[in-house]
Amino acid sequence: MVNGYAGKILRANLSTNSTSIEEPKEDFYRRYLGGTGFISYFLLKEVKEDVDPLGPDNKLIFANGPLTGVPISGTGRNSVGAKSPLTGGQGNAEVGGFWGAELKFAGFDAIIVEGKATAPVYLWIEDGKVEIKDARHLWGKTTKDVQDALKKEHGNGTRVCQIGPAGENMTRFACIVNDINHAAGRCGLGAVMGSKNLRAIAVRGHQKFPLANQATATTMMRRLIGEVKNNRGAQGMHTGGTAAMAMALSTTSGLPTRNFQQGQFEGVEKITGATLNKTILKGRGGCFACTVRCKPEVAVGEPYNVIPEYGGPEYETIASLGSLCAIDNLPAIAKGNALCSAYGLDTISTGVSIAFAMECFERGIITEKDTGGIKLNFGNAGAMLQMVEMIAYRKGFGDILAEGVARAAKKIGKGSEAYAMHVKGQEIPMHEPRLKAALGIGYAISHTGADHCHNIHDTAYTMRIGSGMKAMGIFDPLPAGDLSPAKIRILVYGSLWQHILDSLVFCIFVPLSSDDIVELMRSVTGWNTNLFELMKCAERYVTMARVYNIRNGMGKTEDVLPKRFFTAFTSGPLQGVAPTEAQVNESIETYYGMFGWDENGVPTPAKLAELGIEWVTKA
Repeated sequence: MVNGYAGKILRANLSTNSTSIEEPKEDFYRRYLGGTGFISYFLLKEVKEDVDPLGPDNKLIFANGPLTGVPISGTGRNSVGAKSPLTGGQGNAEVGGFWGAELKFAGFDAIIVEGKATAPVYLWIEDGKVEIKDARHLWGKTTKDVQDALKKEHGNGTRVCQIGPAGENMTRFACIVNDINHAAGRCGLGAVMGSKNLRAIAVRGHQKFPLANQATATTMMRRLIGEVKNNRGAQGMHTGGTAAMAMALSTTSGLPTRNFQQGQFEGVEKITGATLNKTILKGRGGCFACTVRCKPEVAVGEPYNVIPEYGGPEYETIASLGSLCAIDNLPAIAKGNALCSAYGLDTISTGVSIAFAMECFERGIITEKDTGGIKLNFGNAGAMLQMVEMIAYRKGFGDILAEGVARAAKKIGKGSEAYAMHVKGQEIPMHEPRLKAALGIGYAISHTGADHCHNIHDTAYTMRIGSGMKAMGIFDPLPAGDLSPAKIRILVYGSLWQHILDSLVFCIFVPLSSDDIVELMRSVTGWNTNLFELMKCAERYVTMARVYNIRNGMGKTEDVLPKRFFTAFTSGPLQGVAPTEAQVNESIETYYGMFGWDENGVPTPAKLAELGIEWVTKA
């Protein structure tokens, strides 16, 4: 058995109603680590370019990492991946909660789901034993109802990951939900799960996995627990969560408003984290072994009736269902968040799709005749909530938006494509490229389509450079709007660090240094690893994902930003400030060069050899 791992990968073929178990060798684990690394490997090896993302030949991969389940803050996460129904390329998302750790305790590092069941099913996994069970009684229910039913059947300690009605209906941005309030939100992976008639995976585990140096690991865990508790950033995440960002971003013109037409929202004070804390917050939840506990749990009475079990809106949701739609009604935003959790919808893509429709409605491109009588004006909270449900169930105009903004705009036509805010088919997250210039380059290049997590946020590098980046040779702060080669170097190294965390799998909000991560990896795995090896692992996964996307027709021509971001705001701190298309294109080419890709963004044979993945040209 490999230290830090359960040592087994489960395959579940729903077409043949069969399961099998593989036990990879240690060199496989060390090359690909887990999480995103596993996903990149198996997609390249096993999912060909002509596969329909919503067909039985796509594969859905749930992957832990070596740090998953180690009892310390940040280790309650797992990754999910497949060929994305939004982009047609590699899709992966990370999610917190307790399910990933429970899967490792049940004896598995990953699950590869293949084929399609003839009727709804769920997987039941307990201490290495696996059953494919009938889920027809669960189909059509909300996530809470399904979790309650499975815990009643298998015991209260059961952990559940599942889709909701949106995944059942194959809404292209449906998500996969752990513990009903932690979402693997991006890339439409819930639609893939729904296409396989797989409603849930219920897990219970009591097994231990080996650590190479238990004494060293325990000593380090105790030290890090204290450091995290006393860390100012961690304390801020506990008291304010990500929702605290809304006010600061609006002040700097970085809060997406009215479908990215503006960067400041006049109603921001009504929806910020401070207001949430004062009005609807009931408590803070968290993930396995985490002392930060950053997730809000809210309750709202009539007419919305929001329960704390569905958590509460974090920053991305406050912006996507709030300022992006010009809605300043915090209880309504909380209701939208709860509906997305109950139905299994990505709140980012949901909000961007509704804001797109609102702009089209206000410009006269669509009318009440198209929307079924709904007045889709900016600021209409009732219309937003109606559309969430219609998208999840593919009712009326919701059926068009359920395809994502890229496909919706193509169907609507009439110039609506200009208002569809996406990269490669995936909707833009709630961070403004006119404020954070290199983040925009990260959006354009990302293998998943626009993503804010495996990216950098330029505002973090304007005043000082942290010790982790100094360990990579980055020393000089740069303005947020800078797009020099020096800034692209920060993007390359900073995003690679995020990919490391996505493969280990470790939370980006827990303030451990690169030295801490390396030391933790050594004590857990026993490998004499270092920052260089981990960085090369991340570069390997990014390059593999690039090769996979190129095979699926996604190359240089798809590495673009919506043209809206080349138009400056007409007021506020960023008045007159925007990157030019030429600057963005030049920066993308600089990124290619730093990554060892040619002028068309294709990894060179020399780069593949340097990363030890020459096999990708034959896979």
